[in-house]
Amino acid sequence: MALTGRAALLAALGSLPVGIWDPSWTGVVAVNGPLAVACACDFALAAPVRRLRLTRSGDTSTRLGDTADVTLTVTNPSNRPLRAHLRDAWPPSSWQRGTETAVSRHRVTVPAGERRRVTTRLRPTRRGDRQADRVTIRSSGPLGLFTRQGTHRVPWTVRVLPPFTSRKHLPSKLSRLRELDGRTSVLTRGEGTEFDSLREYVPGDDTRSIDWRATARQSAVAVRTWRPERDRHILLVLDTGRTSAGRVGDAPRLDASMDAALLLAALASRAGDRVDLLAYDRRVRALVQGRTAGDVLPSLVNTMATLEPELVETDARGLTATALRSAPRRSLIVLLTTLDAAPIEEGLLPVLPQLTQRHTVLVASVADPHISRMAKARGSTDAVYEAAAAAQAQAERDRTAEQLRRHGVSVVDATPDELAPALADAYLELKAAGRL
Repeated sequence: MALTGRAALLAALGSLPVGIWDPSWTGVVAVNGPLAVACACDFALAAPVRRLRLTRSGDTSTRLGDTADVTLTVTNPSNRPLRAHLRDAWPPSSWQRGTETAVSRHRVTVPAGERRRVTTRLRPTRRGDRQADRVTIRSSGPLGLFTRQGTHRVPWTVRVLPPFTSRKHLPSKLSRLRELDGRTSVLTRGEGTEFDSLREYVPGDDTRSIDWRATARQSAVAVRTWRPERDRHILLVLDTGRTSAGRVGDAPRLDASMDAALLLAALASRAGDRVDLLAYDRRVRALVQGRTAGDVLPSLVNTMATLEPELVETDARGLTATALRSAPRRSLIVLLTTLDAAPIEEGLLPVLPQLTQRHTVLVASVADPHISRMAKARGSTDAVYEAAAAAQAQAERDRTAEQLRRHGVSVVDATPDELAPALADAYLELKAAGRL
């Protein structure tokens, strides 16, 4: 079989042995002289690595589950062409498991004095900041016998934002908000709402809305219509203590709480309300205040990106004091926390009156859907025991929720997929009832 290219050259060079003396051996070692010369020449013709200039460009942020493209520009200032393998290293959570080799390694050829670009496509699997590690380049000569290798530090950060999967519910919630806001024919009445206009009475209207003076001036019964008050203050409080680290499905409870908070923030800002955020466990982890309606959602998303649960018990007194300082006027305080009996009974309940006497309080908690599935299990002894344990756990949550309601607190307890729309509905119900 005929050999071609580099294989033929190596075969030819390999047929010319040369003997040299090696002082570490007692005899003569056979060395291929022409092959050694070829290797030395190949090494000399390989483009130097450390003189290369590398810069980055591309995406600086992406949502969890989406991709981010980061481009690396390699400039070769030498007079020798660069033939190289390049590895652009990032943290393991920057892509899905098993795809690193295919994504981070590139074959690049850069002629002398020119530059080329290679793009690394990231698909992060965790929130937070993903920072680029080293770029390793292995430059080879024309024969590929020897290589030069070196590393470069080319800093770049991609911020992975919360996915905000509940935004799909926003159009339907805005539609109901427009009804409450008087933008359709459905107008509501509630204590503390703003007077909008008069219209003719229709069967089913609340008789308390009848305007008797206006009725006396005309032949038909007139009723007042109302629109919910605007410019209310809403404080979203994320409990980032140990209970928020518990995983429900594939994600921590904190992530589901964030998703619900984002939907509520988007809805409330469209309603003309002011939204702030407080993340707390034993100290303030994040605080977003005073943002305009157009800036509040980007600010919340950017702040939540780097939040992680802390494996400490939440200081309920500190949380309450900080919330009161953050909301000096009457507000809706939405506390996204657990409904586990011990943290509520020992931590929150003793200090809850400080919040409820000045503010409207709504507690939202992430329920584990696995508990519901266990409660329906039957067919074996183990399944029956699991069902009993699930029923007991659910009963404890229900008792805790009832304790909160007796203190005047609204409670939303739903699975991760249902928490965001349920919380938005609770906000709209408070709005319709004039409690904001």
